[in-house]
Amino acid sequence: MTQENTTPEPAAVPPTAAALARARRRASLVRFWQQYRTHRGGLFGLAGLSLIALVALCAPLLVGADVQGVTDAPGTALEAPSARFPLGTDQFGRPLLSLLVWGSRVSLTVGLLAAALSVAIGTLVGIVAGHYGGWFATVVMRVTDWFLVMPTLVLAIVLATVMSRSLWTVILAIGVTSWPTTARLVRAQTIAIEARPYIERARALGGGHRHIMTRHVLPNVLPLVLAQTTLGISAAILTEATLAFLGLGDPIIISWGGMLQDAREAGAVSSGHWWYLAPPGLAIAFVALAFTLCGRAVESVLNPKLGVSR
Repeated sequence: MTQENTTPEPAAVPPTAAALARARRRASLVRFWQQYRTHRGGLFGLAGLSLIALVALCAPLLVGADVQGVTDAPGTALEAPSARFPLGTDQFGRPLLSLLVWGSRVSLTVGLLAAALSVAIGTLVGIVAGHYGGWFATVVMRVTDWFLVMPTLVLAIVLATVMSRSLWTVILAIGVTSWPTTARLVRAQTIAIEARPYIERARALGGGHRHIMTRHVLPNVLPLVLAQTTLGISAAILTEATLAFLGLGDPIIISWGGMLQDAREAGAVSSGHWWYLAPPGLAIAFVALAFTLCGRAVESVLNPKLGVSR
């Protein structure tokens, strides 16, 4: 008789904590996308942003960096749209289509970086004020209220006027003046989170202020921060265009707001050169609308109680 092999099979190795965390994140992303794609407006905004981002990334290949030069412009001043120049030319004879493509890089960069700076400041202020409370939170929120009641554009104009005219000045001016709304939202969410039982257990087990804010509060406010970021990018792009239109941007950098400023200086409004004004204005409106649609969809997915229409 043959003896059966009774050697026990090796026990399965349990997954590590890191592997479980990665699996949970992947599952959360899958659920997020499944809910996000049910929003038609969000999909439209995402498709539009993907197209604009692709154009901005490929701008050096599509039009080349020499599009900013005025000495070797291929056309004459203020030519109407034609087969050679689909959107016409500016007052220097440069193709407006090439300028529009190149300007997308600056407008998107300013919108993303300024919104990130604004949300970072607002999140830090909101979490700290909501966690510590007391007289410290009162002082911080009174400062926040002062920034909140002051017109953001006016403060940005003041900063852009007293500082050197550069792209980083515009980003800084927008970022440090548009954070109060995020701070108040994050503070309210922090207070609600810290009233939950697991925060009391964390304190009872010896969790310090830093541990509670970074390991318990911050992950729970990130969905709100993400939604606020997507909504803030469109506002940052509009503010950058306004500052550039007022002549407070970097004059050597092409942006959509700068194109509108050049059109105003060239007298495009009074002379009827509509093709100089319409493309950058429509581009700003399109990107702002796309970011707003994405922000509303993200906000609806992360907080279904809002009941945002699909």
